[in-house]
Amino acid sequence: MKSVDATAFDASYYQRYYFDQKTKVADPRHVERLGAFVCAYLKYLRVPVQRVLDVGCGIGLWRDIMARHFPQATYHGVEVSEYLCERYGWERGSVVDYRASRPFDLVICQGVLAYLSPADLKRALANLGALSQGAAYVEVVAREDYERDIVDETLTDPQLFRHGAEVYRRGLARHFMQMGGGLWLSRRSDVPVFALECAAE
Repeated sequence: MKSVDATAFDASYYQRYYFDQKTKVADPRHVERLGAFVCAYLKYLRVPVQRVLDVGCGIGLWRDIMARHFPQATYHGVEVSEYLCERYGWERGSVVDYRASRPFDLVICQGVLAYLSPADLKRALANLGALSQGAAYVEVVAREDYERDIVDETLTDPQLFRHGAEVYRRGLARHFMQMGGGLWLSRRSDVPVFALECAAE
């Protein structure tokens, strides 16, 4: 069982899921609301955000959001798609094995992990822990979302793996505390949180 090949993320893929008004799943207004929430929560928790990594950054919807909410922060986009790297200038890399000289304050990983095989997913979740010293925002469709009929399968990429939510939680919990809303606080962070602000261990 292999992860979805990087060549799948070509111009036609992004036309289908990002640019075509009839078939796109990416809604900039939704990402704007989501970004406002994530940034407000980080500010509330007093997580210092100076360096942001968006791994699997796609067309860069988070870049302007970060610039508005954390104007002092640098944003670094990493993409496995050769097409997007050429079009937007992102660094080529994968969440599975991307390395940085030092960890980031915030790592964003949206809509990426479900494209990974079980073995690559395990490596990617560990790598997220290595890449973040502050927090991570993780969004991914889990098997339970299909079972509860939350996912619109006419719009969703059929290549996605249907990993269970517990697989993601267990892998992330080794390195992060779950704060709700897709936000995870690094166990390396010295930000104090109340017991009821995070999920039970």
